[in-house]
Amino acid sequence: QVELVESGGGLVQTGGSLGLSCAASGRTAHHYFLGWFRQAPGTEREFVVGISWSGGRTYSGDAVKGRFNIFRNTAENTVYLQMNSLKVGDTGTYNCAAMKSGNVYSARGYDYWGQGTQVTVSS
Repeated sequence: QVELVESGGGLVQTGGSLGLSCAASGRTAHHYFLGWFRQAPGTEREFVVGISWSGGRTYSGDAVKGRFNIFRNTAENTVYLQMNSLKVGDTGTYNCAAMKSGNVYSARGYDYWGQGTQVTVSS
């Protein structure tokens, strides 16, 4: 069992920056790949970024490449999402998720999900 708790959402203006964190707990949390997804009302859930816990390999969705970064602190079992040059289109509920293996870009492969945190970008 892995528990994920997100924090750090809020309201920011276009062009601004915001950081999110995802704290993972559970005996085997360090064996999981951690990903961030987002969803705006009326849209499908979208992969944002992800990181392998052991090797630190990172993945990014096309919409955020060059603007969002993900990094981890293994000692604290926490993954951080740094969002820069934010756009109105980045608005949505951001969820942290954990998976053992599979397609990192697909929400269906993830086994555990956090409760989500809201990010709103105003123009």
